[in-house]
Amino acid sequence: MRHVLPALLLAAPAVAHAEGEIIVTGHGLETAAGDAAYDIVTIDRDRLTSSASDRLEDVLRDVAGLQQFRRSDARSANPTSQGVTLRGLGGNASSRALLILDGVPQTDPFGGWISWPAFVPERLDQVRVTRGGGSGVAGPGALAGTIELASAGADTLAPWGLSAAWGSRDSVQADASLAAQLGQGFVTLGARYERGDGFIPVVREDRGAADRPAPYEQASLSARAVVPLSAATELQANMLLFTDRRERGFAFSDNGSDGADASVRLVGRGDWGWSALGYLQIRDFQSSFASLNADRSVATQTSDQYSVPSTGLGARFELRPPLGEATELRLGSDWRRASGVTHEFFQYVAGNPTRGREAGGRSDTLGAFTELSAELSEALTLTGGARIDHWWIAGGFLRERQLAGAPITDTDFADRQGWEPTARAGLAFRPVEAVTLRTAAYLGWRLPTLNELYRPFRVGADATAANADLAPERLKGVEAGIDWRPLANTRLSATVFANRLEDAIANVTIARGPGAFPGVGFVSAAGFYRQRQNLDAVEAKGVELDAVLSIADFRLSASYAWTDSQVKASGIALPLDGLRPAQTPEHMASATLGWQSQAHAGASVTLRYVSDQYEDDQNQIALDDAFTVDARLAWAVVDGLLIEARGENLANARIEAARSSGGVIERATPRTLWIGLSYSGGT
Repeated sequence: MRHVLPALLLAAPAVAHAEGEIIVTGHGLETAAGDAAYDIVTIDRDRLTSSASDRLEDVLRDVAGLQQFRRSDARSANPTSQGVTLRGLGGNASSRALLILDGVPQTDPFGGWISWPAFVPERLDQVRVTRGGGSGVAGPGALAGTIELASAGADTLAPWGLSAAWGSRDSVQADASLAAQLGQGFVTLGARYERGDGFIPVVREDRGAADRPAPYEQASLSARAVVPLSAATELQANMLLFTDRRERGFAFSDNGSDGADASVRLVGRGDWGWSALGYLQIRDFQSSFASLNADRSVATQTSDQYSVPSTGLGARFELRPPLGEATELRLGSDWRRASGVTHEFFQYVAGNPTRGREAGGRSDTLGAFTELSAELSEALTLTGGARIDHWWIAGGFLRERQLAGAPITDTDFADRQGWEPTARAGLAFRPVEAVTLRTAAYLGWRLPTLNELYRPFRVGADATAANADLAPERLKGVEAGIDWRPLANTRLSATVFANRLEDAIANVTIARGPGAFPGVGFVSAAGFYRQRQNLDAVEAKGVELDAVLSIADFRLSASYAWTDSQVKASGIALPLDGLRPAQTPEHMASATLGWQSQAHAGASVTLRYVSDQYEDDQNQIALDDAFTVDARLAWAVVDGLLIEARGENLANARIEAARSSGGVIERATPRTLWIGLSYSGGT
């Protein structure tokens, strides 16, 4: 098999000669005409490669309303807090937005969070963010929206490139890339390594002797090959490896992730457009936890989640029959499987674990979709589609035992299955060439993750029980908007929306310790007992404003989102009724003014604001608002050689990322300065 790919690449010129010119893109099928009815924001390559942090999770904050569960990035946050969502729907570890790389879903198969260090902005061609829109053709999980990452090809990347940067707190970042045209196809390779001594997450006035800097070390390697099989068909093979090690700023708080992804996609661009995708994801996660005494002078280990192996498998097929230039039909099916098990030690005595736990299971979804878009005239586009999904949750279990051998819990949970029908429809009307009026309505759904279903956990003195009976989340949404393009390189957009997320999964506070509680055991007087439960609903309505203006080499982009979110709850969760979901700000805004020359020199300034938000579901603990300034300056020394200076959070604003029930505040990235060199050659 190792000789097949080179042979195909070398054979490509013969195919081109026999059948005419071949254009290889490395991308999927063209965007659908019906997308004009939805609220879509595109982040182009110039922006992806010019952020102050050079991290994807930071660049995505250009889209107001898009957020992770916490404000920290992947250098200091626990990975389990890095699910991504949109439109104020709240969240926990799991993502309510669907992140896709070259067609492949990227959420962790066990927990639903995102391994952000795996994604390097320089490897991407663009990012398309669809706010709302339900599941649609992208598949389950796109409750709050879809984030589509498209890898860059050899026509975008330099034949080879090297870069290195040194930053605050002895931080280092190094990248290498290769891009080669081989016949009519191409191959790209990319590698990144980064590390840093880290900052102390706890703010100065709350620190104790146990608090220390939180170092990180991360690396990723990617490889792509795109091969033309005929004048209209190409084969795309992707591979991604990553490793990630972080600490949370005190003893026994280290965590790590390792991953390997592989996918193969066939894309046909003839009269019958079609795409066939298959993928494999292998993950392992580790995380240790500790509690600190009242004056934070001593950290004591409380649990060690020493291995969480998980696997994701999937396939997708889409067909676009030729129905004429004004009509587009999409037909297809997709399948996903997630399986995983957590292995951990807990209930430490005198520094040693006394109990062990294993919990996990498997989930599958199998769906079929259809979507029809019709351009009824130059001014009017209609789109509508539906999908049906069947889901299974199986093999769920929880085993807890004394390490001496005596079993404590030995539970096998009942298998479950069900059907989820969803649909979406939209309209785009252009009364004049520069103006588009659009409206859309949609349904979406998300299956609970294995982590939500089966794994209890503790954070400090607080304990949260899992819930194997969680129902899928279901979304209903409507929106209306206007896009105005007064100039060729100018776009102004406004959207109003209303979403209702029914059966929203949340960590619901049930009681305060001390006491023994089901699923978690004893909770001290300093802690709360919570359980994952389905709330009646989360209702979110709001306004989103976006603007892009380009003049010569200058570009101004801005985004603002106002969201009014409320929990609707009854029963044991009744105290949450009418409150705001945890970690959900009312206002978010971002603006970037940038200059980019043809020689790749450039400069940019980014301003961001996030309003205050609640740490907890009961709205008792607030996190202050934050305003930050980032900047970047790159200038050309000689052809291909750049010197770059970057600054994150230049004013050193305090970005509150977490606050404990005892009032201890954790911060996100403080002021961080970088200086670096990059060289690209072969152009």
